[in-house]
Amino acid sequence: MTKPSPKAVLEQLRLEREIVVKGGYGKIPRLPWKTPQFFRDSVTCLNYEEVVRKYPCSDCFLTDFVPETARAADVPCHHIPLNETGDTIASLETGGDRRRVERALHDWLEVTIRKLEALEGPQEATK
Repeated sequence: MTKPSPKAVLEQLRLEREIVVKGGYGKIPRLPWKTPQFFRDSVTCLNYEEVVRKYPCSDCFLTDFVPETARAADVPCHHIPLNETGDTIASLETGGDRRRVERALHDWLEVTIRKLEALEGPQEATK
């Protein structure tokens, strides 16, 4: 699988932001016992709804955001630094405060989207 284009990455990040904003990581009505995993249980995940991963995480659009040292982790995207202090989904989830994780993830998405839009040019920033 080839790496996604910067435009495709931007589109995926925008979709992920929409999922977070609309509460997409809340309880799933058809699976009320399951707490959705950030990124992993998103339609943006290559292995969405797969019991066993069909595709390597290294093919994911988030790979370039994951530090080299965390790319072999079980869920590498949970090790993306979300802020200046280096908080990650993995580190924040240990505190048990999902709202805090969601806020940090939302903020990271906003900042990252703005940076990528600035690189793409003014026509992309209006979307």
